[in-house]
Amino acid sequence: MKLFRSKSKLGLSELVQACQKQDSRAQVLFYDRYKAKLMGVCIRYARTVSEAEDIFQEGMLKIFQKITELKNPQSADSWVKTIMIRYAVDYYNQVTRKENLQGPYEDIPLELGTNDPEDLLNKFEVTVLLETINELPDGYRLVINLYFVDGYTHAEIAGILGIVEGTSRSQLLRGRNLLLKKLEQKGIKQYETF
Repeated sequence: MKLFRSKSKLGLSELVQACQKQDSRAQVLFYDRYKAKLMGVCIRYARTVSEAEDIFQEGMLKIFQKITELKNPQSADSWVKTIMIRYAVDYYNQVTRKENLQGPYEDIPLELGTNDPEDLLNKFEVTVLLETINELPDGYRLVINLYFVDGYTHAEIAGILGIVEGTSRSQLLRGRNLLLKKLEQKGIKQYETF
């Protein structure tokens, strides 16, 4: 197929359309295109690296199963992120119902990958913030990720998690306060965007 001569010449619309036709070469390119971004989403919602990897793999299967439903290929970036977030939340709900897990979280290492001191400092602060969010109890962690990181409203969060909007608001307030306290214990005192 001439479409796949060069990865750099393949547009998003063409890639999505080829995936909708179940072209395996297109699926590999699609997978590679979204792997880093979606793995980052999975890490934010998972308790461990292995859980994040499981969520990512199963989420990608869901994406490929539903890709024919994507009517506007140019909206693929937000579409895949939404599918992955919803799958991560569903995964969390299934696991907690089955196992009622509690306890310490595994440290999830994040790649810094830079030699620029200023860039390294900014990424370090983001790394500390994400690691600290990961230390929060599950309910707080989910709502903080959905609200602050992914930009969902309280009404949307309530729908996704199957809770009332007031619970989302209180989880966010309590989670935010606990997060700020944990950050302060780590020597980070000013997060003006929170």
